[in-house]
Amino acid sequence: MKYFIYIFTLILTLVSVINPSFSEGDSKKGKSMFQVHCRACHTTGEGVRHKVGPNLFGVFGAKAGKRDYSYEKHYSKALKQSQIVWNEKNLHYFLENPKGFLSGTKMPFVGFRNKKDRDHIITYLKNISR
Repeated sequence: MKYFIYIFTLILTLVSVINPSFSEGDSKKGKSMFQVHCRACHTTGEGVRHKVGPNLFGVFGAKAGKRDYSYEKHYSKALKQSQIVWNEKNLHYFLENPKGFLSGTKMPFVGFRNKKDRDHIITYLKNISR
């Protein structure tokens, strides 16, 4: 029985590390982080023009690569053809390591290594998508 509890605890710990869950972040911190790390390439206002990257207004719940934007020039064929929907889980992994999320992704950003930072950004993106 002692070994069962030990193994169960170990498996539960590994699952939580491998598949981190989204925790509601601070939207104000997310907006501030967006201004520092994302604003050079992305906009977030409704109807605002795209920059090098697409406008992210309403991105939460949208299909990847399906926005009115020149994906032919800037984004990978894999992203355009994917069936990915931007939700907490997909954004979490994408923001952690954009190039590792989907082979061929071209976004030149190394990602947010800190989970809380990703939670803040995701909360901000959720709030601007409502």
